Amino acid sequence: MLEKRLHLEIRTPEQLIYEGDVTSVRAPGDLGLFEILAGHLPFLTVLDIGEIRIREADTPQSIATSGGVFEVLRTGVTVLADTAEWAYEIDVERAEAARQRAQELLASHDPNINRGRAEAALARATNRLRVAGQQ
Repeated sequence: MLEKRLHLEIRTPEQLIYEGDVTSVRAPGDLGLFEILAGHLPFLTVLDIGEIRIREADTPQSIATSGGVFEVLRTGVTVLADTAEWAYEIDVERAEAARQRAQELLASHDPNINRGRAEAALARATNRLRVAGQQ
């Protein structure tokens, strides 16, 4: 028996990352992880920093995202991501360097440091490393 599928489109401001039919998509919402299957009721939510996992048949694929908007309609799912990067495309050295820079900024006692930006940079870099399988 064939599994029901839903149409998924993942876009960033720069490009189309993915378009196709999937059996499920799991994403990090502002209230936690959620998973969408075919036939889900429509809804709209904010994406958090984390991993979008799509499943085509038995093959899961991972995408690192830094946030955005996730919309479910009867016609399918649209993800408008701030950034999105396939796990296999993540530059691990660059992500590790970004994590180290953010950690150094947070460890400094400089009052001119924007701690919120440094914490967000640390979260993004840590997520990229986790999705790439390096943490």
